[in-house]
Amino acid sequence: MDRRRFIAAGLGTAWAAAGCQPEGHGAASNPLELGDTSHIRGAMTGVQPERGHLLRDQLQRGADWPAPQRTFKTEVLIAGGGVAGLAAARALRLQGLDDFALLEMEDSAGGNSRCGMLGGVACPLGAHYLPLPGDDAPEVQDFLEELGLRQRVAGRWQYDERHLCHSPQERLFFQGEWQDGLLPVQGVEAQTLAQYQRFADLVEHQRTTSRWTLPVSNQPLALAKQALAAITFEAYLNQNGLSDAHLRWYLDYCCRDDYGAGIAIVSAWAGLHYFASRHGFHAPGAQVAEREGLLTWPEGNAWLTARLAKPLGERLHTARTVLRIAQTRHAVEMDVLNANSGEMERWHARRAVVALPIFLAARVVQDAPDFLRLAARRLVYAPWLVANIHVGQALHDRPGPAPCWDNVVYGTQGLGYVDASHQNLQTVPGATVLTHYRALADLPAAEGRRLLLQRPWAVWRDEVLAELAQAHPDLVRKTTSVELSRYGHAMAVPVPEAHGQIGHWPSQNKRGQLSKKERSDGGYPARQTAVWNRLSFAHSDWAGYSVFEEAFTAGHAAAGWRS
Repeated sequence: MDRRRFIAAGLGTAWAAAGCQPEGHGAASNPLELGDTSHIRGAMTGVQPERGHLLRDQLQRGADWPAPQRTFKTEVLIAGGGVAGLAAARALRLQGLDDFALLEMEDSAGGNSRCGMLGGVACPLGAHYLPLPGDDAPEVQDFLEELGLRQRVAGRWQYDERHLCHSPQERLFFQGEWQDGLLPVQGVEAQTLAQYQRFADLVEHQRTTSRWTLPVSNQPLALAKQALAAITFEAYLNQNGLSDAHLRWYLDYCCRDDYGAGIAIVSAWAGLHYFASRHGFHAPGAQVAEREGLLTWPEGNAWLTARLAKPLGERLHTARTVLRIAQTRHAVEMDVLNANSGEMERWHARRAVVALPIFLAARVVQDAPDFLRLAARRLVYAPWLVANIHVGQALHDRPGPAPCWDNVVYGTQGLGYVDASHQNLQTVPGATVLTHYRALADLPAAEGRRLLLQRPWAVWRDEVLAELAQAHPDLVRKTTSVELSRYGHAMAVPVPEAHGQIGHWPSQNKRGQLSKKERSDGGYPARQTAVWNRLSFAHSDWAGYSVFEEAFTAGHAAAGWRS
C-alpha cells in the first residue's frame, strides 16, 4: 500500500483502531433530542474559500489571467499574512527596512490566529493559546518582551499575570461528571493507572536521554528519533504494551488537538514531542513542580497577530490573492487579484518571502523548484471546523464547579470548547462565547473538505450542540447564535516518513544551505530556510506540523536571508 492510500485508510479507521470509544465509562451516547432550535441565529464566517478556489479552478481550466491593470514596486514582498508572514514583516522592521509590502488573501491578517465578535464578546476563529516559550525560541521570547508580557525582575523572567491562563484551566466530562484535568482518573481501574505511569516513565526517558526542542533543532535526528519518525504513534504504543482505552483516548485527543489527526495517523516522534518538548507527562498522584503557564486571551492568538499587524499600516494589503510568483533576472514579479476592486495588480520587488502554505506556494510559483513540488506532494493537511457558540446565560442546569477555560467531553469526536469569558474573572458568570474545535481526522482529507463546504450550517450546528449538550443539558435553550469557520487545509499533519525525517526543508538545494553567518540575524540561532534564488520560504508547513513557535521563527529566518 502506498503512502497516500495508507493515510487515507488510516484516517477512515483512526477512531476504531485507537480504541477511542470504549463501551461505557462515559463514552458518547446517541445524540440528544435537541428540541426547538429555531431561536438560534448563525452563519458561516471566517475564511472565504471562494478566493482560494478561484486560483484552483483557474489552474484546472488552464486559463490565462487578465492583464494587470495596476503596477507597484517595493524592495521586499511578503506573500501571506499568517504568523510566518507577520513575523517576517517584524524582522524586516527590526532590520530598519521599511520598503516592503505584505499581501494577504483574507480581509485581515493573522491566518489561523484571527478572531471575531459574537454577541459583543471577542472570540477566537482558530488558535487560542501560546505556551510560555523556552530558550530554544528566543525570537518568540523577545517578541513577548516587546509587548510587555515578559520582563526580568530581580534577575528572573516573569510573565504578566493578567495574560496567563487562570485556574481552573482544564476539565473533562467523564462518567457523567466533571473532573479536574483532561486525563480520565475518576473510577478507573488499577491497570489503567499503571499504564499511565508506564507512559510517564517512557516520556521521562525520552526527556533525559535526548533533547526535544521547540522549534525543532536544525541538527540531524539521532537514530532513535528517526525510528520514531518512521512509525505511527499507535505502533509505538503497541510496541510498549500500552493498550488501555482511557490512555489511548487521552493521547488521541492530544494529537488531534495539536496536529489535527490521531494516534493512528501521526508519527511516534510527533506524539512524544507533544509532551517531551514542553511539560512532560505526569501520572495521577505524581509529585511535580508547578505546571508551566500558558498565555491566552478571549480572542485567542489574534491578540498577538493584531499587534504584529498594527505597525505595518499601509504596508499591509488585504483582500489580495496571489496568483503567480515569477523570477526575472533582477527582480521578483507577483500577479495579484484585488478582491475589493476586482483589478489585477502586478508587484515588483528585489526579493520576496513566500509565507504561503506549501500546497499554495507550489501552485503559484512559476517553474517551481523540485524541492517545493516534492514537499507539496508529501504533505497531508487536516481540515478543521471551529464553532463559536454564544450563550446568553450561564450554564447551570447540571450542578458542578466553577466554569473552566478548556472543557472536553470524553469519547466524542470534537475537542471540547474554550470559554471566552474565563480570563475576565467575573464573580457572577453570565453571557459568554464557547469556542468548539473539531479536526476532521476520521475522514480522508478530501472528504473532510467536501463536508466543510457542502454540509449546511444547521446540520453542523445541531451536531456540535448535541455533542456538548451531553454535559450541558441547558445549552440549546440558552444558545442565541452559532457561527462556523471552516479551514480546508488548516494545518500540516506530522505523519510517519519512510526515512525518519522531520519537516520538509530541502536537503540537496545548495542555494538553500546558507552559512550560519549569512542566516543569523539579531543574534538569533541559525534556522533552516528553504531558498530559491530571490525567494525564501516561510511557513509552519516546512516544519511538518503547525505551532506558533515554528511559524514565527520560520518567518524571522526567511526575512533575514539576502539574495
